[in-house]
Amino acid sequence: MSTIQFLGGALTVTGSKYLISTPTNQILVDCGMFQGLKSLRLKNWDHFPVDPSKIDAVVLTHAHIDHSGYIPRFIKEGFKGKIYCTPATRDLCEILLPDAGHLSEEEADYLNRHRKSKHDPALPFFTMEDGQNALERFEPVEFKTQKKISSDISFEFNYAGHILGAASVSMKVEDKKLFFTGDIGRPQDPVFFPPQPPSQCDYLITESTYGSRRHSKTDTLADLASAILEIAAKNGVLIIPSFAVGRAQEIMYYLWQLKKQNRIPNIPIFLNSPMAANVNKLFIKYHEHHKLSAKDSEEVCGIAEYVRSVEESKALNERQGPMIIISASGMMTGGRVLHHIKKFGPDPKNMILLVGFQAAGTRGESLERGATEIKIHGEYVPIQAHVRTLENMSAHADYQEILDLFADSQAKPKTVFITHGEPSATDSMRTRITDRFGWKCVI
Repeated sequence: MSTIQFLGGALTVTGSKYLISTPTNQILVDCGMFQGLKSLRLKNWDHFPVDPSKIDAVVLTHAHIDHSGYIPRFIKEGFKGKIYCTPATRDLCEILLPDAGHLSEEEADYLNRHRKSKHDPALPFFTMEDGQNALERFEPVEFKTQKKISSDISFEFNYAGHILGAASVSMKVEDKKLFFTGDIGRPQDPVFFPPQPPSQCDYLITESTYGSRRHSKTDTLADLASAILEIAAKNGVLIIPSFAVGRAQEIMYYLWQLKKQNRIPNIPIFLNSPMAANVNKLFIKYHEHHKLSAKDSEEVCGIAEYVRSVEESKALNERQGPMIIISASGMMTGGRVLHHIKKFGPDPKNMILLVGFQAAGTRGESLERGATEIKIHGEYVPIQAHVRTLENMSAHADYQEILDLFADSQAKPKTVFITHGEPSATDSMRTRITDRFGWKCVI
């Protein structure tokens, strides 16, 4: 008899790990780190509930750290199998996993130097080298290619549109069919193609990040143009905290559109994220995975001046406006953007533009709720800059878009498992799926 266990991504939008067990094999779908609130981050250090050496393979839906970031640790704890993903996901992980290890090493070093840890010494969750070594286990599989893992498990990747390389997974386990949505992209995304609907399945495992919310119908181009014109009139600085994967490229696409349409003045634009700069190369390389041609992709990625060194990043803080700075991280949990917030946040002529989901417990969420000061590098920084949220910018489908995707499919599952959402979102998703389709749902 086969079973499915949820070892992460349950009643929370992070740490996705789904274990499929048959009498002869065990497969993990996604292998993500917990992020956000400290209570969640501490779960990363918990003893893994299944012996990693007994798990045969990992099937990875996409590269985001809440889906891939546990892989280097998993290997250190004894996992010896292969990690299957799309080629673009593999290339993104080559950027993201070593970087996550580097950040973990930096955090441990900081805690040890300032004696701020209960542990002596504080250790990194995994190292940059661990992140690099993990890539040896990756085996890319193209979309729409049947891959047999064992005698009783096979799978196929379907286009999900969430970020570059993102996939849903149609999996056959013995005589049963499972469908994992992964993170579902938007049907009307300006850059990515619409996600493919689920195939016929016995069990459907769906995300529910926006299970209780609809995205705004506002005009993103008009809203971004308004923010830029306001900043230009004040000779201010527009800071856009942005995820390096996906969101930075989307913002650059909108800026490219506005410039082509002569809707904004010609003010300097800086991309201060070495990671985003590296992702831009993949955005061009895998242009067939989105709506832009190779030429247009190059133009989009050339809209900004790249800030690579620490010295160049520091020099940005000495410049006068008007200018636009796109910098990671998107929720202001770390990265170079914090130095810009410290410098420009106290000045009311500047603006901080939030362009994505702000998880509970992050600086981004605090600003979204109207905080007038936030703690950065151990000190409280007053925020007098105008804080605005660019509505309708999300790489996740809302509940209506998910329902419409399911309606377009041939799926008639016996059970729907609702994952990757906060409690209110999962419960709302359960009600809406049951009301519309009559399917049995389990949170």
